Amino acid sequence: MLFGSQTGNSQGLAKEFSRKLEERGFQATLSSMGDFKPTNLKNLRNLLVVVSTHGEGEPPDSALLFFEFLHSKRAPRLEDLRYSVLALGDSSYEFFCKTGKDFDRRLEELGGQRLFPRVDCDVDFDEPAAEWFEGVLGALSGTQEVPSVAAEANTALQKAQATEAVYSRTNPFYAEVLENLNLNGRGSNRETRHLEISLAGSNLQYEPGDCLGIYPQNPPELVDKLIGAMGWNPDEPVLVNKKGEECALREALLSHYEITVLTKPLMEQTAQLSSSVGLRELLEPGREQELRTYLNGRDLLDLVQDFSLRGLPAGEFVPILRKMPARLYSIASSSKANPDEVHVTIRTVRYHAHGRERYGVCSVYCADRVQPGDTLPVYVHHNPNFKLPSDPDTPVIMIGPGTGVAPFRAFLAEREEIGAKGKTWLFYGDQHFSTDFLYQLDWQKWLKEGVLTRMDVAFSRDTSEKVYVQHRMLEKSKDLFRWLEEGAHVYVCGDEKHMAHDVHAALATILEQEGGMSREEALAYLSDMQQQKRYQRDVY
Repeated sequence: MLFGSQTGNSQGLAKEFSRKLEERGFQATLSSMGDFKPTNLKNLRNLLVVVSTHGEGEPPDSALLFFEFLHSKRAPRLEDLRYSVLALGDSSYEFFCKTGKDFDRRLEELGGQRLFPRVDCDVDFDEPAAEWFEGVLGALSGTQEVPSVAAEANTALQKAQATEAVYSRTNPFYAEVLENLNLNGRGSNRETRHLEISLAGSNLQYEPGDCLGIYPQNPPELVDKLIGAMGWNPDEPVLVNKKGEECALREALLSHYEITVLTKPLMEQTAQLSSSVGLRELLEPGREQELRTYLNGRDLLDLVQDFSLRGLPAGEFVPILRKMPARLYSIASSSKANPDEVHVTIRTVRYHAHGRERYGVCSVYCADRVQPGDTLPVYVHHNPNFKLPSDPDTPVIMIGPGTGVAPFRAFLAEREEIGAKGKTWLFYGDQHFSTDFLYQLDWQKWLKEGVLTRMDVAFSRDTSEKVYVQHRMLEKSKDLFRWLEEGAHVYVCGDEKHMAHDVHAALATILEQEGGMSREEALAYLSDMQQQKRYQRDVY
């Protein structure tokens, strides 16, 4: 079984499925795509692939080399291979589950035979993943059905996700908020909240590099407008899960269902329920760009108003909505330094679009409606692909503009507690030094004490020309190259679409300039670093 995982979901599922296969008497070998030798592919007879899609339809970092090999002319014919793919993704993105679909199609092109059809999972992946496992196990066993396997797999998944605790993504812990502070100074056009949350009594464990999942509530005013636009009764009971549990419609829309994001599957299901000609026309072949434009920045209230959906029964419409997904935030604390606490850094999102004010669901919930003493439903999301070096003497380079700096606060707090001796270098950037220097006192303290060896900052709006972290990296290219040659580990956290690509390009340029490499050699050097887990990214 091969997995390609960016944040740990695919890895966790593959691990659990592999264990269940062995319990059923199958010999199962589990490997990350990054650790698998592609030339061994031709020797396999049964292959299970669990892979997520990252960014705009891209493979996870750990899967990139295997993905490229499979799509190259060097890929072997695989007529003797039986395979099945479990694809993880998010249907609010245009290229939903694209990496899994690409693997599935390419394995077929190379002659492989599907053991069981590919299953594409949205953010609420437990049930479809368990059904895929049931189907795979049935195919391997030579039967069409294996009684109770889906239920067993689902239960096992929940246990695995909970690690040693009873609390997990499917059973969050209601944690008390201890502090809720705005990190930005007066006059800033940004608002960044620092939340300190108690984990006392939860048995939840985390390490630097992990994330905290928070289940938010939708804006009450948006819920009320939606109910009014549809002509619904807010007290009408509606289903909230497949167990048959119900609650009042308003509470369901507030806490259980996503109403601020439109997806193509939701549009298609809505078209089947309604008599809207305009909606059906928007979904016709050839109008993909128009649909893409419509989906961007609009919510369920827009859909209802734009296509005159008033009158659709709540009991039919609400069940097609996606479940409220948790929002993941990089943990900004060390449990060694802050036992029974977890800290997160959340930038508040507010903007105007399509004639209305819009909000980041979780960020504004935490900024405006969560006070110290309130509770938040949370769980720990383990990320095995963003971890400090096992040797504390290893040099560490951290690149995290804006809220991307959060995990590096955890890294340095951890290294302070364990007395790590390795050099550390932080690149940080934001808009203005005077108002947007997140955690400035922490960095100054660690610089003074030697926990942080070097720090370079870039405040893009304080200079006539915008300066970002990648510019500071290029200015320090000689020292950076020396650190890389000394075996430094590089960590990047933050915006995937622009920053992470610019930082990657800057690293390649540094290797060209200071190492005398060609562009191809520099990119190969970085790929090798990723293979060795010396170059890790937590980007979104």
